[in-house]
Amino acid sequence: MKYSSIPLAQTVSALCKAKGIEHIIISPGSRNAPLTISFTEDPYFKTYSIVDERSAAFFALGIAQQLKKPTAVLCTSGSALLNYYPAISEAFYSDIPLVVLSADRPSYKIDIGDGQTIRQDNVYERHILYSANLKQDLREEDMAISGDGKNKPLMEAQIGPVKLQQAIQKENEEEINKALNIAFEESGPVHLNIPFEEPLYHKTGTQFVFPENNMPKIKREKLSAEVLNPYVDIWNKAQRKMILVGVNAPDCVEKVFLEQLAQDPSVLVFTETTSNLHHSNFFPNIDKIIAPIEKLENAHEFFRELQPEVLLTFGGMVVSKKIKAFLRKYRPKHHWHIDAKKAYNTYYCLERHFKTTPNLFFQDFLKEVTPVKSDFQTKWLKIKAKRSNAHKEYITQIPFSDFKVYERVLKTIPENYQLQLSNSSTIRYAQLFQLHEKLQVFCNRGTSGIDGSSSTAVGAASATNNPTILITGDLSFFYDSNALWNNYIRPDFRIIVINNGGGGIFRILPGDKNSENFDNYFETTHNLNAKGLCSTYGFEYKSVDCETDLESSIKHLYKKSSKPCLLEIFTPRKMNDEILLNYFTFLSKN
Repeated sequence: MKYSSIPLAQTVSALCKAKGIEHIIISPGSRNAPLTISFTEDPYFKTYSIVDERSAAFFALGIAQQLKKPTAVLCTSGSALLNYYPAISEAFYSDIPLVVLSADRPSYKIDIGDGQTIRQDNVYERHILYSANLKQDLREEDMAISGDGKNKPLMEAQIGPVKLQQAIQKENEEEINKALNIAFEESGPVHLNIPFEEPLYHKTGTQFVFPENNMPKIKREKLSAEVLNPYVDIWNKAQRKMILVGVNAPDCVEKVFLEQLAQDPSVLVFTETTSNLHHSNFFPNIDKIIAPIEKLENAHEFFRELQPEVLLTFGGMVVSKKIKAFLRKYRPKHHWHIDAKKAYNTYYCLERHFKTTPNLFFQDFLKEVTPVKSDFQTKWLKIKAKRSNAHKEYITQIPFSDFKVYERVLKTIPENYQLQLSNSSTIRYAQLFQLHEKLQVFCNRGTSGIDGSSSTAVGAASATNNPTILITGDLSFFYDSNALWNNYIRPDFRIIVINNGGGGIFRILPGDKNSENFDNYFETTHNLNAKGLCSTYGFEYKSVDCETDLESSIKHLYKKSSKPCLLEIFTPRKMNDEILLNYFTFLSKN
């Protein structure tokens, strides 16, 4: 086995290995050669080569999303690491552990006109859990050159180069340990900025650096009876309680707790598509409940009846704007959030943040809960059933459109698939339909951007045993088309692109939809299709533009194949918004 001859490169790779950071996504470059050598020469690491740094970072995010442990991305110096930023911000807000390893030039070469040099230190300052700017290893040349490029006597001359190198090594080990441990302990992105001086490609057959590994310590708040009792009392006296669940990993909440909550007549459990929680007494289609009420003359009366006394939330970001607007206007008396790390005051009434996991919270809390006589759940379950019947009736009346396509596509996904959803229209349409409870659903809801949905899905597919289906809109797909530019896409990977010729979501929002300005700068209409990209990247391609051929095309999509497949579904651009808006009106009248 070969090693880089640079001590810092050996230190970084050794500590990654010691902590179990196994997956390393590498983008090509020269300045990062010492680390590329260190990772690729060691069979412990699973290394990937992805040229586009923006796509590479989302690919890594997809792996970390699935494994729930840190994944590393490695790039050269200069603008390369700036392309990581969209994925870093997503990881920051979605609590996904991502380790950024950016190679840098020596400090004396910054801001003197050298190529591929930018100010890399603390570049992600506002969206990173920790940044470590490591020290360059001591070299003979350093005895004669200082940080400003002028010949000056350095500290080495006074304390000796051996001791100085030992001090540098110790400081680097401390910083690397701290950064990597934070990624584990707080589940989020960290950044190691790593300066290397030439020569960069020298190898050795000997590991001569053995850094001390300080293992991460993950702590969770233990909730004593003394802490919980005041909240238990409030809960037991309330006749209207609401639990709202945002992004949640599959199978992470114990079913015994879900069952107890579902059987409580005073509790409504509102779940989102990304919550991955299911029960017949839960309310998985939030907008089907809220949006029709907005259209009623006596909407205020209904909203007052829905208004909870206690709101308990857990999970990540919530998609539904309707539930946010409702809870901000009809605020609960008490809002408590469960999360080991953070709590947002989304509804302007946050009272308590329980710094623990949902399982640990419910384990202690639900033991003290006593049933309350209430018709809260019964009433809204009847409304839910009514909405469901109206939903089915509406589907039979509408023409071929986005709405009808999503209905067909979502209900035909095989149970063993992992579902990755892009943002904007895709995730919002998915919220309106009942998905099979065995589907595992993921979407980048930290920043809700369209920029890396496909790359995330490709990365996630590489880290799971189940096949993956990505459902995406046309703008999301074309924006992130470099997601297909890698050698790690499995033959059972599937993509459905719903192409309505532009950013269809903007036709739903307020604004003048009948102007050239709207077409060009909001909806951004186009005549692109995915066929050429599929040819370039080795995907099997099929398209459909009518309801007659849709079902057979979907069936064909899931057949076993020797290469990944993409189905592009073309829908009429100017009908979709009216069909969606009329849907909520129809529900309100039925």
